Amino acid sequence: MTTDISYTTEEISKLLKISKLTVYDLIKKGELSAYRVGKQMRVDASDLEAYKIRAKGGKVYASMPDIPVQQLAQPTLTSKKDIVITGQDVSLDILSKHIERKLTSYRPLRSYVGSLDSLISMYKGESDIVSTHLLDGDTGQYNLPYIRRLLTGNSYVVINLVSRMAGLYVPQGNPKQLQGWDDLKQPGLRVSNREKGSGARVLLDEQLRLRGISPRILSGYGQEESNHMGVAGKVASGEADFGVGIEKAASMVGGVTFIPLIQERYDLVMLKKPENAEWLESVIAILQSNVFQNELRPIQGYDLSQTGQILFEN
Repeated sequence: MTTDISYTTEEISKLLKISKLTVYDLIKKGELSAYRVGKQMRVDASDLEAYKIRAKGGKVYASMPDIPVQQLAQPTLTSKKDIVITGQDVSLDILSKHIERKLTSYRPLRSYVGSLDSLISMYKGESDIVSTHLLDGDTGQYNLPYIRRLLTGNSYVVINLVSRMAGLYVPQGNPKQLQGWDDLKQPGLRVSNREKGSGARVLLDEQLRLRGISPRILSGYGQEESNHMGVAGKVASGEADFGVGIEKAASMVGGVTFIPLIQERYDLVMLKKPENAEWLESVIAILQSNVFQNELRPIQGYDLSQTGQILFEN
């Protein structure tokens, strides 16, 4: 039945022959009803049909194939321009608020996807400010090796948002006595894992690879959670012996102990394109401002010693 069918934003953009950003804009303005399943937005078929009926009645033929996509995606002179910001950390929500306040002709839109998917979305032209915390195990570097590989041919700036501790979530009392990555060789361990492409998943996979530990020995490795809180929750409930994540989430879930193992850099990437020039310097100024940093300072687990520092530019 039609009521049992739902679509992703990507499927909606193909059905209506408009860009994904236009789909997000319709959802943001309440013109197209949507809901979240994990990290993904979904639109029911009945809500899509209702939108199409309203659009046709209002002479907005968004689904007609003979109208150029460029014309559909182009904002009106009175509308705000969108800045799509990817990532899940609360610091990004705070940044969005500052952008909205300072850049009144722009509207920040949040996309809650992982680090690797964020960089891919930037390469495909679907996002403007992407966050990433990806460890390259061979070099010990965060983010830059991945950025260079994925954004080859582009000019961009990498700037630090925060640094934060990452490590293991274990149940209170640490019954398996896990103290470091080498302890993951212990047979019979159950893991609460993150989704592929997330920074925490890459961190775990790199540490296993460097130590020659097969993921197959970890029960639950293929079962994925979409955020740090979900991982910590599985550990707290006794469904897993450990998970990988950041300190802040552990402090918000009772029954979980955090074992700090590595300080990770949580960086932002922005493309240096002519159409971004109008807002790019303003966003950097926000990141470097005392007002923004003072709002981050009370949040547990953040190291702001490099916040606003340009780490790489080409």
